[in-house]
Amino acid sequence: MAHEHTVVTELPLWRRLLRFSTDHKDIGLQYFFTAWAMAIIGGFLAFIIRWQLGFPTQVKPAPWLSWLFPHGAEGGVLKPEFYYALVTMHGTIMVFFFQTAILSGGFGNFLIPLQIGARDMAFPFLNGLSYWVFWAACIVLLLGFAVEGGAAAGGWTAYPPLSALKEAMPGSGWGMTLWLLAMALFIVSSTMGSLNYITTVLNLRTKGMTMFRLPFTTWTLFLAAILGLLTFPVLTAGALMLLLDRHLGTSFFVPTVHIAGKLIERGNGNPILWQHLFWFLGHPEVYILVLPALGFVGDIVATFARKPFYAYRLAVLGLIGIAFLSCLVWAHHQFVSGMNPYLAFPFSLLTILVSVPFATVLLCIAGTLWGGNIRFTTPMLFAIGFLSLVVTGGFGGLSLGVAANDLHLHDTYYVVGHFHVIMGSSVLFAIYAATYFWFPKMFGRMMNERLGKWHFWLSLFGVYGVFLPMHYLGLSGMMRRIYTLLEYDFLKHLQPINTFISVAAFVLIAAQALFVVNFFWSLKRGEQASANPWGATTLEWQTSSPPPHGNWGTELPAVYRWAYDYSPPDSPTDFRPQTEPLPASQ
Repeated sequence: MAHEHTVVTELPLWRRLLRFSTDHKDIGLQYFFTAWAMAIIGGFLAFIIRWQLGFPTQVKPAPWLSWLFPHGAEGGVLKPEFYYALVTMHGTIMVFFFQTAILSGGFGNFLIPLQIGARDMAFPFLNGLSYWVFWAACIVLLLGFAVEGGAAAGGWTAYPPLSALKEAMPGSGWGMTLWLLAMALFIVSSTMGSLNYITTVLNLRTKGMTMFRLPFTTWTLFLAAILGLLTFPVLTAGALMLLLDRHLGTSFFVPTVHIAGKLIERGNGNPILWQHLFWFLGHPEVYILVLPALGFVGDIVATFARKPFYAYRLAVLGLIGIAFLSCLVWAHHQFVSGMNPYLAFPFSLLTILVSVPFATVLLCIAGTLWGGNIRFTTPMLFAIGFLSLVVTGGFGGLSLGVAANDLHLHDTYYVVGHFHVIMGSSVLFAIYAATYFWFPKMFGRMMNERLGKWHFWLSLFGVYGVFLPMHYLGLSGMMRRIYTLLEYDFLKHLQPINTFISVAAFVLIAAQALFVVNFFWSLKRGEQASANPWGATTLEWQTSSPPPHGNWGTELPAVYRWAYDYSPPDSPTDFRPQTEPLPASQ
């Protein structure tokens, strides 16, 4: 066993990434790098979207666009239908193929066995299979750009009839079919992962690791896996029904409609049914992303505040409350769909209720910061940035949760701004915090702190510069998914703000180059990391950096205390690892 461990860990990184591995750390890194590659693609699509909105084609054609997309941007002018394909693919990639994949697939795989003291996941082969199914899903999704008619263009929510009728628009043909197949593969991969995480946490915890000794990160990954297992299959069923509507002439979601003057006769399908199925996953998906983000930030704040996690058990109960309530609020996305107005009240009430456990968790994390001996490292800065963004985005969400407000703001740029603050930027900051924090454990080297702090400050100002003005645009009546506002007289005066947002977005995107440089430079030349460079208490820091295959020596570690024993009295150090036995008097 020991000989096998040595051989595997000596493999170069690229070989670990390209082979079918059953080691949870290799699989985590495979998810990690693939998700970042998808993020680069999704970010590039965002760059083109902002180029179109900031510098509309009527003002300044862009020859480089026609070079990149000869069919989608002839003469440097982005076609409207291709613009909608870019919006659809950007949203899909960033929500599912980047954030979900890196949080659950990347960090979940890498951290769960290490934090609970296990050697691997409960089902290692299933774990390896889940990654390669995810990889296939990425390829199928991107193939949409190469087929006739282009990639899917019906929005990341894939509402019928645009998604159900192949003749609805160019992206509704093969592009939409590939989108549905990619999502089905993604969900299969996610389900395999969720089953593994839940089983592993429940059955493979080491001696002494009770549920209330679990690190906050593991709790959040565990709950996110349960949410995924409960909600993703609903979308799978919807996607299969949509495929039947598209290819076998059924009518689950499509009524008889006119498309471009042509009568399309179908049965009595109901497009609202798709909205219910989609949002039954779609809203918990927000928390499938936010829960792990809260877990990372909770662990990082406790580590760098050098304080015990404030009201840890209350915070865990808050997480459970968030997960439970998140499954009951899906219809608040449908206030304008024609649903019974009396239903708006309970869904509004439940939406507001989610903020109670959410605020509880945030207060517990803030309480951990209070009075702490704070170390402003790069991961800590990104964790604090997450708190700033999630509070800002939370206030925006409260106004959308009330039906009377939502009726006015629905499908405006206010929603785009809110969505990108609460789900895009805050989660991205948590991902950055986690990457800077666990990079030494993953690769055995430290990232450069100076570059990291420049990356943080430019990203923070960039995010607020991009997404706060979007709230104002929405309040001024600017619609979302708009190709150019110059077509509307009442919006023309808002164009300078759009230009400003685009310039800020370009600065924000450019700032990410600092992270890329820092990441790859540190991978080769970063300072060698010790097993526990941050002085942290949880189990993953009690093995070498990077850990060997099997994670531990001949014996599994035993746990004697909770996960946040920082600054204990009468201790020579300001932390006590979970593996340190309690004094005989306790």
